[in-house]
Amino acid sequence: MTASSGELFDLAIIGGGINGCGIARDAAMRGLSVVLIERDDFGSGTSGRSSRLIHGGIRYLEQAQLHLVHESIRERQTLLRIAPHLVEPLAFTWPIYRGARIGKFKLNAGLLVYQLMAAGRSRRHSSLNAAETLEREPGLRSAGLTAGAVYYDACTDDARLTIANAIAARQLGASVMNHTEVVEMIRERGKAAGVVARSSHSGERRSVRARVVANATGVWQNVFDDDQRSRRLRGSKGVHIGVPRERLGNRDALTLTSPIDGRVMFCLPAGPQAIVGTTDTWTDESPETVHASPADVDYLLRSVNSYFPRAELTAADVVSAWAGIRPLASGPAANPGAVSREHSILTDPSGVINITGGKLTTYRSMAAEVVDKVQQALGRKPRRSPTDTTELPGADRAREIERMQREDPRLAAPLTEELPYTGAHLVWGVTMEMAQTLSDLLIRRCHLAFETRDHGVSAAPRAADVVAPLLGWNDETKRERLRQYGEDVGAMFAIRQ
Repeated sequence: MTASSGELFDLAIIGGGINGCGIARDAAMRGLSVVLIERDDFGSGTSGRSSRLIHGGIRYLEQAQLHLVHESIRERQTLLRIAPHLVEPLAFTWPIYRGARIGKFKLNAGLLVYQLMAAGRSRRHSSLNAAETLEREPGLRSAGLTAGAVYYDACTDDARLTIANAIAARQLGASVMNHTEVVEMIRERGKAAGVVARSSHSGERRSVRARVVANATGVWQNVFDDDQRSRRLRGSKGVHIGVPRERLGNRDALTLTSPIDGRVMFCLPAGPQAIVGTTDTWTDESPETVHASPADVDYLLRSVNSYFPRAELTAADVVSAWAGIRPLASGPAANPGAVSREHSILTDPSGVINITGGKLTTYRSMAAEVVDKVQQALGRKPRRSPTDTTELPGADRAREIERMQREDPRLAAPLTEELPYTGAHLVWGVTMEMAQTLSDLLIRRCHLAFETRDHGVSAAPRAADVVAPLLGWNDETKRERLRQYGEDVGAMFAIRQ
């Protein structure tokens, strides 16, 4: 923990997902004194369990959410500009089959609107006939294929994008803490005046006083009620699976409509894997325990197999399956897919600013709105920060990791044979990216846990040996960290009812 007990900040942010980290960066850029507190690790919740897309949300045109689509397209272009090392253009093929819910005319009309809303800020889409569609994606089912289209969005590393915002905030003077739990809200005359935080590793407790408190904890919207009890909102569960990409053979990304319920879903390239997702179902599960069920996996497999019949994927082919919970701002509906992904920013009677809803793509603009409200609460003259023109840190990461491997060959050995992650990735994660645990390193600073069938368990002992001197771990601590890692990946990747 880096904040001194009793230190007074302009803003305390609870929650280190993409929204919390984005708020911290924006506020620090406006000259506010900021403390960011995350119970686990930055991006360890929904922000690190997404489809890894930065996209305009073409499917939202069906629901006439024009404002959301316009905002998303603008933010996609902003992120391509300020984080080219984290956000890359991605081509999507959308095949059209006879009798599909979204036919050729409807799709082309939607893509035209999409293109017009981009106002020349993205590559033009193109229509395809059946032969051209199969030429782009030869693994697709040919029977019933009538046409297709190609359009362009972007992809990202969701956890690394989150962490980059936390690093940027720290570089700007913010006090940034992960593995630190808020255990109590400090109140003065009924108003929030800070928090009591406890280090998850040392147990040390500190009072962190702040003029304004912002809650960016996702479904944990009522962080503490008057009785100091945590409460959470109902959310929508989204499940993804990772399967060997060679089995599907997809060259780029695909937008598909599930033959089961007509839901728009994706098949996405991710290194050696193809990511298939996502589901969208109401859940009362906790974000810490949410997981994929056999029914979720079956839905995704049946859906993608209908488009790639030669793949014949079964549950045994699933390398990893994971789930996150979307905190939706609108009220519950029978179908969570029909609920708007717009965000809401509300100030409760105690003065806590709560943000919920929204998308990964639009985090930066949401953060700007929150900090506007913070400035108002502080009685400060509104001041805009250049978060849309200042590049996020991390562009030198790959180059620096290569340098470390050249200078110390011991750090060049891969952690596992089939993947490129090395000891240098771990050292960089600890020294430059605030990683403190094996889960921080193997799940979020790199994706080894997603890309191996044992979720990195066999590589974890070597990883622990590499980082133990940096983190001050003795043999007993290493054993405990390995045990914790096994629990973490078991909870995150287990498929169970």
